[in-house]
Amino acid sequence: MSTTIEEEGTTMAAAETLDTPSTVANAFVQTVQSIISSTTSKATTTSAAALASTTTTSTAAPATGTTTLSTPSSSSMTEKLSVSDLSSALQHFGIVDYLVFIAMLVVCAVIGFYFGFIEKKKKKQKGQVPADEKDGPGAAGIEERRGSEALDYLVGGRKMKVFPVSLSLVASFVSGISLLGTSTEIYVYGTQYAFILITLVISGLISWYIFLPVFCNLQLTSTYEYFELRFSKTTRLVASVLFTVTTFIWLPIVIYMPALAFNQVTGINVHIITPAVCIVCIFYTTVGGLKAVVWTDVIQTIIMVGAVIFVVIKGTSDVGGLGVVVQRNLDSGRLEWPELTFDPKVRMSTFALFVGYTAHSTYNLGCNQIITQRYMSLPNVKAMGQASLLFISGIVLLTSLTLYNGVLLYATYHHCDPLTTKLAKAKDQLVPLLVMDTLSSFPGVCGMFIAGVFSAALSSLSTALNSLAAVSLEDYIKPLCRKPLTERQTGITMRLCTVIIGIVSVALVFVVERMGTHMVQLFMMLSSVTQGPSLALFVMGMLCPRLNAKSALSGALCSFIFMTWLCTNAQLASNSGEMQNESKPVSIEGCDYQYELPLMTPKNATVTATDPASLSFFQQIYHISFMNYTLFAAIVGITFGHLSSFIFGRVALEDVDVELLAPCMRRFYRRKYASVETNESLVKSGE
Repeated sequence: MSTTIEEEGTTMAAAETLDTPSTVANAFVQTVQSIISSTTSKATTTSAAALASTTTTSTAAPATGTTTLSTPSSSSMTEKLSVSDLSSALQHFGIVDYLVFIAMLVVCAVIGFYFGFIEKKKKKQKGQVPADEKDGPGAAGIEERRGSEALDYLVGGRKMKVFPVSLSLVASFVSGISLLGTSTEIYVYGTQYAFILITLVISGLISWYIFLPVFCNLQLTSTYEYFELRFSKTTRLVASVLFTVTTFIWLPIVIYMPALAFNQVTGINVHIITPAVCIVCIFYTTVGGLKAVVWTDVIQTIIMVGAVIFVVIKGTSDVGGLGVVVQRNLDSGRLEWPELTFDPKVRMSTFALFVGYTAHSTYNLGCNQIITQRYMSLPNVKAMGQASLLFISGIVLLTSLTLYNGVLLYATYHHCDPLTTKLAKAKDQLVPLLVMDTLSSFPGVCGMFIAGVFSAALSSLSTALNSLAAVSLEDYIKPLCRKPLTERQTGITMRLCTVIIGIVSVALVFVVERMGTHMVQLFMMLSSVTQGPSLALFVMGMLCPRLNAKSALSGALCSFIFMTWLCTNAQLASNSGEMQNESKPVSIEGCDYQYELPLMTPKNATVTATDPASLSFFQQIYHISFMNYTLFAAIVGITFGHLSSFIFGRVALEDVDVELLAPCMRRFYRRKYASVETNESLVKSGE
């Protein structure tokens, strides 16, 4: 994984380390106390902010000492605020902001309560909920029954509407990682990453024409049931484990990102707010099932989009308009095209963006249980096609807003980099800082933005909890049961799985907190270890009909081992300084507050880049861009799968069910066998 020197350890300093509250009640009590403290100190905060605004700009101090304090100018004898005082002054999250944030959580909880208790009671009164406790054949494939507990809980009875499902797909895909991490990527490295907009469209088309039609026709609850139909039960179990590991890597990062934002604007420790908010999410997901998840996603998506649009409009107006934003980024060299090279080691090259990232997003859009489960909640293929179109359009729009927000970040802080001065203690706190800096005069708007960021996280968390419950039930628990589960047993099992998964995810936040790296890269690096082998399995299943279960498993195993080795060595190389990426220039010449300047800054750091010609063969491999990880993992898996077929043999084409192949392979398949049937009929007629 590629990181810069200044990235290391920034996340760890995001919040003061406190002991995790022993009980949930303690977390809520401390949160309420912080609210009261915030509102009572509002006058003090306002005066501190006014003091900061009256100071004049100091000249840039030399970077040779451990600390550099700006001195008052002759026109003002008032001492300037220190960076810690200014940070506290910006944390004016008022009572209205808290009310907006709490209102979002209350609405989500009410939606979960409605679908978990009120709607279910109405169905019982109408006789739509089966009362036969002995009848519990699950929710998958041809065994499903309309009105079954699992079917209703996991896929909404396959009766969901297109528009809410489309918004739920957008909310599931665009997490806090995207809302905060994408803007940070643009601020630090420039606009090359913005070309993923093209890649998202390409990946959406690939997913719809290759992977999704198969799942739509089979009507599976767990995507990984496909592998039992195509290969074997062992392959299904391996794929399910890979998905489970991927999700447990992803969830704590998703939860941690909004906690950082909340810490930046309120000062409340991440160890307090994380469990308090996640309990609400676990509640409505557990009691309400997929219907509650989808409809809370609708509310959360509206809040999320509205908050980002408000920040973009107000921030652009404050810096002087769109022309100023563009000009400042042009002057700094941030507006640039991807490097025109096919060298996989280049961080943001045309190859990395249009080939490497295509593999990564294709898996997420077409093979990920979190996404496909939403498609399976729709009644027919036509509805799925409409939802897919709205989904791709929605993520392109929202991603565009977050990308522009990164450009706006630099236009706002072009004269005083908050990362160098430690006004923002972590890279992913830049966007919350911008919000507090520009929207503090609008009561409730900061609360709406934080609610939007948490909405993105909660939608991703609730979706993942529901999807992991589906996989746990269908792939782990049911195969171990000697007798079919009753409706009551199924309901209890699914909800218990949801609660346990939620608790584990919250606990893993404290592990992610200490990883010390940029969240976008961290997620793509860790997830590729499991996503790459999974993508290889799906490709071998749908596009390689001659491969059998042993060959596919061999390929997936080789891919997993390869990616584990690659990511481990890449992280070690990054930590040692062997792998370095050049970030865009920043300035601290216009800072009007006191700050401590570390001995090493981006300006005075001596970076000794490794000569590419001196890299060994193995160094050449783990120096590849993190954007290519999933692609290389899939290539290794597919290659070794085909090589293994020379040992384990191949499957006869007539033994493969054509419905398990991608549509493009079915046409070839049918033409081939149509010609065989014609030849056989000619032979018989000749006889």
